[in-house]
Amino acid sequence: MKAKMRFSLKAGERIFINGAVLTVSQKVTLSLLNEARFLLESHVLQVTEATTPMRQLYFVVQSLLINPQEAGKVMGAFRKLHDALVEVAIDDVVKETLGKVGDLVKADRTFEALKLIRTLFEPVEARPSAAAEAAVQAA
Repeated sequence: MKAKMRFSLKAGERIFINGAVLTVSQKVTLSLLNEARFLLESHVLQVTEATTPMRQLYFVVQSLLINPQEAGKVMGAFRKLHDALVEVAIDDVVKETLGKVGDLVKADRTFEALKLIRTLFEPVEARPSAAAEAAVQAA
């Protein structure tokens, strides 16, 4: 069986796979042989780091991936925050990207959605605006 995904972990590093948290005691290379929801620890955003609207959206989508059994509850928060961000976005590229994020989450492709949201961290966060503040208030 051919590996779908291969990655290496350092000693003590964690990975989240299908809602489970795994840690390794020594350097190891893992191969996922089938479809699985996973997130490397280096891509996990802590709640204290969710300080901007885009990072808050990332945190919510991350929660869908890490804790799929709570997806029903988290999806409401995603829709509310996502809709607010789309509403206040003034940049067409940001609006289009947020639209793609919504489509990916709807299609249960949260890992791809997280990758897209990360591309919005710097462009959007570099120019704080009253609109971004409004999104935070709406969420």
